[in-house]
Amino acid sequence: MIGIINYGAGNIFSLTAALDRLNLKHGMVNVEDNMDVYSHIIIPGVGHAGAAMKKLQESGLVETIKTLKQPVLGICVGMQLLTGFSEEGNTDLLDIMDISTLHFANRVSLKVPHMGWNRVHTNRSSPLFQDIDHGAYFYFVHSYFIEYNPTFTLAYTNYGIKYSSAIQHRNFYGVQFHPEKSGQAGEQLLRNFSTI
Repeated sequence: MIGIINYGAGNIFSLTAALDRLNLKHGMVNVEDNMDVYSHIIIPGVGHAGAAMKKLQESGLVETIKTLKQPVLGICVGMQLLTGFSEEGNTDLLDIMDISTLHFANRVSLKVPHMGWNRVHTNRSSPLFQDIDHGAYFYFVHSYFIEYNPTFTLAYTNYGIKYSSAIQHRNFYGVQFHPEKSGQAGEQLLRNFSTI
């Protein structure tokens, strides 16, 4: 069963609707819950990384998340939380991966935020992208991006700059796009995550 970290910074409804369509059982992880009852954990998130980190700290779950052994998937801001630092609020984050979250502004001449469908190119083989075409389209909404680093990058996207659209370190995975809003490819990714 998938546990969704419920810390007040995620668009939980669209995620749970997608999991329901896939018949994937899920529950909410709150401060008092024991995460050991879940085989997989998802960290959702929309909005401001600094505010999301503050809410996560207030939930009391930060140290527990860092020690999780089951597969963990961060989505959008949930992915950014896995990095060490964000320019959004100049905030220290979970630091599970030694990379940074940066602002598109002053780095690209394209419209910010990056919003809409874009291609995701797998960097290396991963069960997260099994049965998903290289260069498949996913749905994005973000003004901040995670720097490209071959150590952690599972997949990349180009938007005026090449950046990490999926990352991994040990049992921690992150995707910048919204799989729950990305049609068949997104549903396949959620299905894949549930079987890692």
